[in-house]
Amino acid sequence: MTEENTAADLAAKPKTGWINMLVDYGPLIIFLGVFKLYPVPADTQFGDIAPVIYGTIAFMVAAVIALAFSKLKLGHVSPMLMLSTVLIVGFGALTIWLQDERFIQLKPTVIYAMFGLLLVGGWLRGKALLQILLEAAFEGVDAQGWLKLSRNWGLFFLALAALNEVLVRVMSFEGWLWAKFWVFMPLSLVFIMTQMPMLLRHGLDLGQDDAGPKE
Repeated sequence: MTEENTAADLAAKPKTGWINMLVDYGPLIIFLGVFKLYPVPADTQFGDIAPVIYGTIAFMVAAVIALAFSKLKLGHVSPMLMLSTVLIVGFGALTIWLQDERFIQLKPTVIYAMFGLLLVGGWLRGKALLQILLEAAFEGVDAQGWLKLSRNWGLFFLALAALNEVLVRVMSFEGWLWAKFWVFMPLSLVFIMTQMPMLLRHGLDLGQDDAGPKE
């Protein structure tokens, strides 16, 4: 997954943590590398947007490879990784076709908003949808703990969607790319840490082999 997958796969076991990180951030690193290193010849058919176009192409290919890698190495593909890959390919195609980087910037907003609404909607109905993804990682957490975690993650996702829209409007495209590492990832890690006391109060067993969160 791209940077968005980290939020849903934060509870990977230590032995697979590096694989999750590679799947999550590998495509984004490739995108940034191609964007920064691609030369812009004067006669290119894409003009000044050429680095974005070729970076997007590399991003799409890398995302598909990451999905296949996850299936081969981990034996499964998380719902968020699947959705993220579909949206990367879809919005990437629009970016290339219309030569407009705003489509690739819209992808995180769509993912964050969709999962935020799903989690909050499930919480309002008394259903902890996040438990489906992370139950194996948080042994011992009771029903109320899962409900609270789903609600909190849902609200956090909605906040990230709003933040992404703000950054798109106030930062350059390159600045927005770097923000995926220096803003979104640190915020996710800090948010994870704030949830641990609540999970411990609701039965989280830190003595299990499954480690805590590793996006």
